[in-house]
Amino acid sequence: MGSAPGVLERIFSLPSSNLKWIQAFSAGVDYYPLEQLAKRKILLSNVSGIHAEPIAETVFGLILGQLRGIKTAVENQQHSSWKPDSSHYTVLSDKKLAVFGTGHIGTRVAELGRAFKMETIGVNHSGHPATGFERTEAINELGPAVLNADVIVDTLPLTRKTRSLFDSVFFVKLTAAPLFISIGRGPSVVTEDLIKALNDGQVDAAGLDVTDPEPLPSDSPLWHMKNVTITPHVSGLYQEYVRDVVHIFKENLCQYKKDGTLTRNEVDMKKGY
Repeated sequence: MGSAPGVLERIFSLPSSNLKWIQAFSAGVDYYPLEQLAKRKILLSNVSGIHAEPIAETVFGLILGQLRGIKTAVENQQHSSWKPDSSHYTVLSDKKLAVFGTGHIGTRVAELGRAFKMETIGVNHSGHPATGFERTEAINELGPAVLNADVIVDTLPLTRKTRSLFDSVFFVKLTAAPLFISIGRGPSVVTEDLIKALNDGQVDAAGLDVTDPEPLPSDSPLWHMKNVTITPHVSGLYQEYVRDVVHIFKENLCQYKKDGTLTRNEVDMKKGY
């Protein structure tokens, strides 16, 4: 269970080993040597699904913090400053919410968006319909509904196709200067391009739970931008996390003991999730 690169390296260096299956402690598995695992026919399962609620709640914490002026109020409080006119206050009702990734996390984000009466658009690899979204678009055929969204949320796993997806080419296409939220994997966003987009007004504000690199260097301009909120890759954490990981592991272990297969969350090595 979990990730221990040193242990895997030692196992791979053996002339033979009995390792057949790894249960990850995370949903993203980009830090595992997937090609080597596939070559050795080692199964890998993740804990996809358990993060949906805490991450979706964090997403809306970031959204409300920015659009309802809470972030500015907290900053003013540090200086005992009462400034009711120091922020632009926006309601979420009727705003467009575009969510990249329509899996467990994206679906829950969309559900909360609809509870706030937002228009929800999902983005996935083919544009196939997805629960919780009013409509969907293919990731390589983005239309006006996504490009003029008021809020864009990146929940994508890190794969070859999603690495550096959010770059200057993407940001320059945006027409509504959205609030950009990233809670998937840091390298899906080109950091320097996001900074430029924020400075140029292509993106109005950002909420970042993941960055590239991590930890975010202390000299990064993002730390000092008033329209950026940074959390240290903690959006998926909650009190019962380990309990829920072990529950998935136990289910898979029972099935594996029966026939060598897994019940839940087996990773497709080619897709990377």
